[in-house]
Amino acid sequence: MKKIHVISDTNQKSLKIKSQLLRKLKQIKTSIDNIIFVIGGDGFMLKTLKKNKHSKKSFYGINSGNYGFLMNKFSSKSIIKNLSKANMITISPLEMSVKNNKDQVRKYLAINEVSILRQSRQAASLSINYGSKLIIKKLVCDGVLVSTPAGSTAYNLSVHGPILSLNSKKLSISPISPFRPRRWKGKIVSEKSKIIIKNLNPNKRPISSVADNIEVRNAKNIIVTTNKKIKFNLMYDKNKSLQKKIKIEQLRKETS
Repeated sequence: MKKIHVISDTNQKSLKIKSQLLRKLKQIKTSIDNIIFVIGGDGFMLKTLKKNKHSKKSFYGINSGNYGFLMNKFSSKSIIKNLSKANMITISPLEMSVKNNKDQVRKYLAINEVSILRQSRQAASLSINYGSKLIIKKLVCDGVLVSTPAGSTAYNLSVHGPILSLNSKKLSISPISPFRPRRWKGKIVSEKSKIIIKNLNPNKRPISSVADNIEVRNAKNIIVTTNKKIKFNLMYDKNKSLQKKIKIEQLRKETS
């Protein structure tokens, strides 16, 4: 009996797909020990990847949520054929290191983006550096995003940030509702960059820092880097790769 690794969300749709998937996978003669099947939405996939960050296996996502940008569409009839022709891409996450107002340091991974958000009615007042170079001395805004190529079509796109090609080796820094300077559009930097974001007025203008969906409140200093020691192998059906999905969003943005 071959070992089948399936991680499923607990909603009814996910459990139904899981049941159908297990029946189909038992018909496969070749080994699938090296694949973890993840059934759920994008958020469930992000959570599962981070829980299994040291796994050397490949992840094949099956969408049971809404958009499912990181997932594949499930077809009981085609799943075996799709698996045999699936393509794999490898991505590395961001690492967010946050020092709060008590000088406590918290570290979390982010696959899509790190979000710096104002925590009160007051706009945030931030400075942004990459390495020793100053990007912006003072940005008054609702917040700022640091996005990976995989995450550039998520929250980043909704704040009119640039869509990055998956192999670009770049990160996007995008402002959220910039007040001063009004016309600052953000910056694209190398994935090797060490991005440092400081709260210039932590007492009057508190901010939170969020790695995908994990929040650290009352942040004073945030450092964002790419953690190349961690690599996630994601599998996609032929002609429906993550690269192609990103390209479609790029074309959609250019024509909208």
